[in-house]
Amino acid sequence: MDVSARRQAVLFDLDGTLTDPFVGITKSLQYAVEKLGRIAPAADDLRWCIGPPIKSAFGILLETDDPALIDEGVRLYRERYSDVGKFENILIDGIPEALAELVADGYFLSVATSKLKTYAGEIIDHFDLRRYFNVVHGSELDGRNSVKGDLIAHILATEPIDATRAAMIGDRSHDVVGAKLNGIETVGVLWGYGDRKELEDAGAARIAGRPAELRQLIGALLEPTARFTA
Repeated sequence: MDVSARRQAVLFDLDGTLTDPFVGITKSLQYAVEKLGRIAPAADDLRWCIGPPIKSAFGILLETDDPALIDEGVRLYRERYSDVGKFENILIDGIPEALAELVADGYFLSVATSKLKTYAGEIIDHFDLRRYFNVVHGSELDGRNSVKGDLIAHILATEPIDATRAAMIGDRSHDVVGAKLNGIETVGVLWGYGDRKELEDAGAARIAGRPAELRQLIGALLEPTARFTA
């Protein structure tokens, strides 16, 4: 692709950044653990599971490195999550307005989530956010692109984005680390599941306390480069 055709872009994590999935994820994790004959942790003790790839969460939850057991945990989790869990979810206040501002400024917007791409698309549609995004990217059933660095590399390889003129928006260290591996800076957000220390220790370039701050922080991070519109 002609370099001049590449767009200035903003990549958004989903869970904890665009929506709050606490109820759906924790209930689905508890369902899976109980189906495996274990005692499920309390919901608040599962907050750390929101953000990392689901397979890595099950390895820790089940205290195992047995791939068959981990895969069964993931299967059971998805059994409930695909039916009801994905919609036990709350849109973060101020997100539609923040996205509308970025669209008006001419940014190419992409969802970049470790969640299955099919689930991500359904959630984006459920909250009527598709109008703001050029594309929705997530992981595949076979595990491809479940690691944030791999996912972002895939997005950069398939979409008209210039990494030198792009920013990642996310609430966990995985977002920051994955972006940095691909030469992208991150605006960490404090309304999700990572705190300021986690985000700053990972190397976030800016920290947002509320969605209304995103436009200014992204502009400060990416300017004075020119924006490109469709």
